[in-house]
Amino acid sequence: MNVETFVENYYVERKNTDSLKWDLLEERFGDADLLPMWVADMEFKAPDGVFEALTERIQHGAYGYSFVPDSYYQAFSDWMEKYFGYKVDKEWCRPATGVVSALYWFMNCFTAEKDAVLITPPVYYPFFSVVNDLNRTLVTVDMTDNDGRFELDFDQLEQAIVDNNVKLFLLCSPHNPAGRVWTEDELEKMLAICDKHDVLVIADEIHQDFALHHHKHIPAPLIADGKYRDRILLVNAASKTFNLPGLVHANIVIENPALRQKFDDYANQHIMSEKNLLGHIATEAAYRTGKEWLDGLRHVIEANYDYVKKELTTHIPEIRVCDLEGTYLPLIDLKGFLDPNDVKEFVQDKCRLAVDYGEWFGAAYKGYIRLNLATHPKLVKEAVERIVREYEKL
Repeated sequence: MNVETFVENYYVERKNTDSLKWDLLEERFGDADLLPMWVADMEFKAPDGVFEALTERIQHGAYGYSFVPDSYYQAFSDWMEKYFGYKVDKEWCRPATGVVSALYWFMNCFTAEKDAVLITPPVYYPFFSVVNDLNRTLVTVDMTDNDGRFELDFDQLEQAIVDNNVKLFLLCSPHNPAGRVWTEDELEKMLAICDKHDVLVIADEIHQDFALHHHKHIPAPLIADGKYRDRILLVNAASKTFNLPGLVHANIVIENPALRQKFDDYANQHIMSEKNLLGHIATEAAYRTGKEWLDGLRHVIEANYDYVKKELTTHIPEIRVCDLEGTYLPLIDLKGFLDPNDVKEFVQDKCRLAVDYGEWFGAAYKGYIRLNLATHPKLVKEAVERIVREYEKL
């Protein structure tokens, strides 16, 4: 499905639909009259198969207590095996009400207060929150921006683990917002270090389906022929992929029986919520019917990125649009023509854009913005034109 066909078939107006992205701008940014290019959410309807499955279930009219059926686990395993080479056993799986919820559960279950937890900024801001909210000790190893490609120093990573007696590593793969799809070699280096120092690994792989421009995502449990799978707690979801976050459903995969039992014991005491009926119905339908839709969406994201990079770098020589190997949320470095302290005034007050700011992902990244490209090309064009127009006034 090409870009034009996808946009024509699936673009939808989100304003005045209780949309966090569109209708909470006044609360989030103090200004309702902005073009929202923030938060990982889309202006596209979910795949037709999702709509049909939900419609059929809704028309049934009874929404009582439910369980996740075997057909769901088969669809999930089939998706993982077909597109990532990872055959997932139903026994390893547990449902969650979202990836962030799972992070909090894991943190409470597998660490104690004051335990050291490692993250690699710039990184998704709930990684900071889960560590700080639960009174763990935050350890950071900042990634280096090498001309738009973010890289991790593995010697620094190991030294931070040793120096701080780190107990758990929060791995973001693909990495948001650095836009990295980690190579097999990079993942093996990370996991080998964690194995050497007995560090548990949470692998947040929610952006797995957005490996772009011929890059390939490899699930963490497959690295080194599964050598490190017994220390990995994997969590992913169809929510980012198929625009389903409001249905709050995610997948936990724990292969290690001892870790799985520990999590089950924790869940029996602390996680008393029922399963989300519509969430797992939508997710199963997406895994079964959504591949053509996803291919179309990827074409939109790649075309939007190529446009952003070409137009911004052509008209603003000092700007840097960082590489986008994965996700749909590239970082853009404005420090070449703006003082980092002036970025918000330029972007919000002059360009009239709502974006994610680099410092949200780590203090060292002030001066960057993150732009959401999973949207109509006309909105991306409008955002770029505003940035160029205001740059020319400087």
